[in-house]
Amino acid sequence: MISLDNLTVSFGGTVLFDQISLLINPRDRIGLVGKNGAGKTTLLRLIVGEQQPTSGRVTRNANCSIGYLPQQMKVADTVSLVEEVGKAFDEVLRLESEIESLTREVTERTDYESDAYSSLLHRLNEATDLYHILGGESRDADIEKVLLGLGFKRSDFARPTREFSGGWRMRIELAKLLLRRPSILLLDEPTNHLDIESIQWLEEYLKSYPGAVLLISHDRAFLDNVTTRTVEISLGKAYDYKVPYSKYVVLRAERRAQQLAAYENQQKLIEKTEDFIAKFRYKPTKSNQVQSRIKQLDKLDRIEVDEEDLSTLNIKFPPAPRSGQVVAEVKEAGMSFGEKHVFSGADFIIERGDKIALVGRNGEGKTTFARMLVGQLSPTEGFIRVGANVNIGYYAQNQDDLMEGDFSVFDTLDRVAVGDIRTRLRDILGAFLFRGEDVDKKVKVLSGGERSRLAMARLMLEPYNLLVLDEPTNHMDMRSKDILKRALVKYDGTVVVVSHDREFLDGLVDKVYEFRDGGVREYLGDIWYFLEKRKLESLREVEIKAAADKRGDGCDNAPKLAAKTSSKEDYQRKKEAEKAIRKVENAIAATEKRVAELEKEVAAWDEKLADPDAHGIDPSDGKVFAAYGEIKRKLAHEMHEWEKLNYELDILKESTE
Repeated sequence: MISLDNLTVSFGGTVLFDQISLLINPRDRIGLVGKNGAGKTTLLRLIVGEQQPTSGRVTRNANCSIGYLPQQMKVADTVSLVEEVGKAFDEVLRLESEIESLTREVTERTDYESDAYSSLLHRLNEATDLYHILGGESRDADIEKVLLGLGFKRSDFARPTREFSGGWRMRIELAKLLLRRPSILLLDEPTNHLDIESIQWLEEYLKSYPGAVLLISHDRAFLDNVTTRTVEISLGKAYDYKVPYSKYVVLRAERRAQQLAAYENQQKLIEKTEDFIAKFRYKPTKSNQVQSRIKQLDKLDRIEVDEEDLSTLNIKFPPAPRSGQVVAEVKEAGMSFGEKHVFSGADFIIERGDKIALVGRNGEGKTTFARMLVGQLSPTEGFIRVGANVNIGYYAQNQDDLMEGDFSVFDTLDRVAVGDIRTRLRDILGAFLFRGEDVDKKVKVLSGGERSRLAMARLMLEPYNLLVLDEPTNHMDMRSKDILKRALVKYDGTVVVVSHDREFLDGLVDKVYEFRDGGVREYLGDIWYFLEKRKLESLREVEIKAAADKRGDGCDNAPKLAAKTSSKEDYQRKKEAEKAIRKVENAIAATEKRVAELEKEVAAWDEKLADPDAHGIDPSDGKVFAAYGEIKRKLAHEMHEWEKLNYELDILKESTE
């Protein structure tokens, strides 16, 4: 479908791409990866035609259409949301007009046997077929489906596009792109401004998309769920792996090990050859051999290995000063801005050492709550009381006003760093993509993404015991996210993080608070547990809506419609719910039985290990503790399953009330 043949791109004396060749087939799902600055966005622009290669060519099939979502775009400010998104159907509207004109002409003409009349009918059939292919008949439904999937509300449809922020404008462009249905979608960081629900919706949409998809993303979970092929750009070359991202990481490590071995062998050969040349260069009897070795070196295809700086992997936050057990008490807190109600009923306690995720659709109040927690906003309902000796570090999405513009990148960190950490400032800056001359740049000339990364690096230097982080991984590459995540996992303070990055939250948080429909709900589990429960609830909501739609009522009247359900339907639904409840209760009973058995085994092992001689156990035998550890692992797993089943039971029982 698209062929990249020996593409070379050079700027001045620097070669970005060196004879890259790549074939993109219909239905391909490709993730484009590589370090920042490797040329990923440039490759997309070459395919689109916005940039021309120094040499080589990009070849496209005649019927190949391209949809490109750049990181930065412009949206018209003069029309409503639906009108702007409707521009995706410009071709459909043109065909609609043409079909109307042709149909009118066909009905008016009477020269049924003429070639002109036959040609007219032929063109009408062609236009009608194309109209159906482009989704002309279902365009209104498609517009609604895509907008709702991307997180817009029906009340947004008539709003002028000028009222939407940059993140929502990106969604508008993405909606137009998806509705155009091009042969290939080129997406540059499409998840940057999406919430978890919208990301999951986009994943499902792209998996079933009839065309090809080539995307750049730093969201591992998104790449794994969408792509089946990974192309890495490194040192001007393209390496093609026919696997999703996680499997690519394993294969890349194997390839890198082979590269390093070949590189080291080649370096030994070069060193040996150069020593020979230096030793015998001026001996007439060896001149032929010396010249032969010189030519050999000139012809040698030298192996390059992309350097990996591993020195930054042990970066960590300073030890957290001890705070009280209660870090913050949130009591029936809520917020409204004038007549706009954001959320209410937030009621929970944040304890020392908690790692909490705030999730939900954009605009539901996550950032507002974060600002309330750090004291930038006061709740209009209830209260938020911060505990004793709590020192808060806050990472906001907008860092423009938080740093002195005339300081250099290095000075910004140097002015707050204390102790031994000052010797590692360049390592920390390197972890957040500031290398070489970048550290001497003035803050005022940095891009928004660079300022965000610098603010996060600065946050790692000061001794806080409560970190409130609002979208900390935006603008970070995968390695920087890994470094930050490892630092947060090891951090002994309390963390409250707003994030839509599931992989980043996985293994980091143990509580999730969802902001949804003007309220706040607590989930006592990790991010995947929350997503499982949310999926169950969403399915239940969809079922209620489907039943409502079947009866011809509007979606906003779902509670009333449910009340109108016939007694027969009520009885059937009740029976199904009772059946599901019994199934979960049986699973809980079986799990409790396994837990009891494993607890007996653990108790027996504890008794043996307390007096190993009496039980004939050698404490130095690693197999003994391995067996003990395996039983404890099984017990922990069963306890986790028991907890999940009980939460599932609670949800099922709530649905029958």
